[in-house]
Amino acid sequence: MEDILEVYHRPLNPRIPVICMDEASKQLVGEVRQPLPMRPGQPLRYDAEYERRGTCNIFMFCEPLRGYRHVRVTDRRTRVDWAFALRDLLDEKYSAANQVALVMDNLNTHTPGSFYEAFTPSQARRLTERLEIHYTPKHGSWLNIAECELSELGRQCLDRRIDDGQRLADEIRAWEDDRNLRRQPSQLAVHDR
Repeated sequence: MEDILEVYHRPLNPRIPVICMDEASKQLVGEVRQPLPMRPGQPLRYDAEYERRGTCNIFMFCEPLRGYRHVRVTDRRTRVDWAFALRDLLDEKYSAANQVALVMDNLNTHTPGSFYEAFTPSQARRLTERLEIHYTPKHGSWLNIAECELSELGRQCLDRRIDDGQRLADEIRAWEDDRNLRRQPSQLAVHDR
C-alpha cells in the first residue's frame, strides 16, 4: 500500500506519467420485446426478459494528475489483448514519455510476459523497459484510481442494456471524450503537444 501511495504523491511529470489501469467485462444484452415508451411521469419500461449477446472487455487507463482517461474495448480478456492495449497506449498516447509508472492489480494477464506472447522478443523488451510497474496489494484494488473510473463509467454510461460491441465502444468513446474535455487547459498544454 505504501508503494502505491508514494507513486500517487509524485508531481506531474510528462516524461514519467503515472497511469492507472484496470479492466472489467460488460455483458451485451438485447431486448426480447420493445420497451414501452416514456410518458409524463413514467420512465422508459423494459421487460424483465432479455437476450444474452456475449460479453466485451473494457480496459481503463487513466492519468489522475491530468484528469485524462483512455478506454479500449476488446472482444476478449487475454494476455495478448492486454499486451496490445498497453503497446498502443505506450506508442500512441505516451510516445514522448521516457517511462510510464503503471499502477494495476496483479491479474495473471498483467505481466511483462504477456508482451512476449504477443510480440517479437525485441519489441516485448522495448515495451517492458518503458514500464515501471506497481501492483496494488491483494485485496487492495480499491487503491487503483482506474477502478474508480470504471465505477463512474458504469454509473454514467453503462447502467443500461447495450446489445452490440460496436455500440458499446461508441458509447464509451463519447463518455471518454466528454470526461477528457473537462480537463484544465493548463493540463492539456503540458502533455498534448
